[in-house]
Parts: sequence; structure tokens; C-alpha cells
Amino acid sequence: MNVTLGTIDHPHTHDPQKQAPMTSSASEPSGFATQTFVTTVGADCPRQNRNREMQLMQEALARAQMHDDRLREAREERQAVHLITARRLQRRAERASLRARRALAMAVMN
Repeated sequence: MNVTLGTIDHPHTHDPQKQAPMTSSASEPSGFATQTFVTTVGADCPRQNRNREMQLMQEALARAQMHDDRLREAREERQAVHLITARRLQRRAERASLRARRALAMAVMN
């Protein structure tokens, strides 16, 4: 098993040839964070790729959290509408019950 020491910001070696290549996982779509792009002169391409991949991971996490927030808000909105509808129907049923009791009382009295 090949273990690479160091971190992205503080690699074990500064030689790009000796650093472990960045590989994409099977769960992410092809081309995600591995596309080629124009670099500035003197930029360390493997390090810049890793920084870009980390940035894209943060953006993907933020998008997922926003999506979860929207789903939660939609679910809460549906529950609120459901509760309002249930209360309205309950009041309607109570009024109908009172009318029926009054009608029965009137029928018994006459």
C-alpha cells in the first residue's frame, strides 16, 4: 500500500513528479475537477488542480446543503398547509355537528 505523506498546502515533497496523482472517485461525474485549464506562469499545476478540486468540493457541499434546506422548507410548508386545512375541516365538521344537534333538539321539542 502506497502512503503519501504531507498535505495539500504542505506536501512532503515539492517535486510534482514525486507527488501522488489526484484521482477522481467513481461517484463523481467524469470530468469533475479534472479538466485542463490555463494556469499562470510559474504555477504548480498539480497543486493548483488540488486547490481547485478542494474548492469545487466545497461548492458541491454548499449546493447540497442549500438543496437540503430548500427540501426542508418545502416539507415544512406542506405540513403547515396540511395543518391549516385540517383545522378548517375540523371547524366545518364542528359547525355541522352543532346544526345537526340543534335540528334534532328542535324536532324532539315539537
